[in-house]
Amino acid sequence: MAIAAGPAANIALTLVIFTILFTQVGGDPSRTIASVAADSPAEEAGLQAGDRVIAVDGDPVDGVALGERIVGSEGAPLTLTVVRDGEEQTLVVTPRVIDGGYRIGIIREGTGVPPLEAIGRSVEVTGIVSKEITLSIGRLFTGEGRDEVSSPIGITRVSSEAAEEGWENYLWVLGLISLSLALLNLLPLLPLDGGHILFTLIEGARGKFLQREVYERVSVVGLAVVLLLFFVGLSNDIGKLS
Repeated sequence: MAIAAGPAANIALTLVIFTILFTQVGGDPSRTIASVAADSPAEEAGLQAGDRVIAVDGDPVDGVALGERIVGSEGAPLTLTVVRDGEEQTLVVTPRVIDGGYRIGIIREGTGVPPLEAIGRSVEVTGIVSKEITLSIGRLFTGEGRDEVSSPIGITRVSSEAAEEGWENYLWVLGLISLSLALLNLLPLLPLDGGHILFTLIEGARGKFLQREVYERVSVVGLAVVLLLFFVGLSNDIGKLS
């Protein structure tokens, strides 16, 4: 159906973006540290973004084994051998309980997965995110979730921040924006595509066209809802900026 081409294109773009991410960085964590949390055991030990951990207590490790050694440390100090600027260094870090388990406060770069697996994961993640976005839209009609709405100002701000953090974060945000636009456009309200789809189905079931006055009245309601969402998002973004 031509009416659904717009939302379908947004969803397709989301799937392509997520697939690219999974083929590049969406797999298991690697041994390379992407960032170090402030006031964390890793920062106290002197670990830095870009460090590559090659051994724990003298034992060579891959990305999976590194995580297992940290989680299973039970708080005992770990001697990490890292490669920094081409040279090996030895640092001692003491994991502590963070978010219910032993952690040292690092985020590691991810490894890619094969294309077919990446496609499957992108479809799975798109479904999960779509469900959450739909639930958040539903909460608006019950008077909740007002602070979750953003205007173009907020979208631009978040996109700029993501771009500064790296292309992976930027693509992730871009995919979420594309998916959000698709789901918003599928709301059964005129003049959105979802409203046109709904009225096409109604007319097909009735076997005749609805009167022009019906379209006009429903469109007024739909425009009012869209404008309300816009001003709610605008007020949220202005509040965050101030």
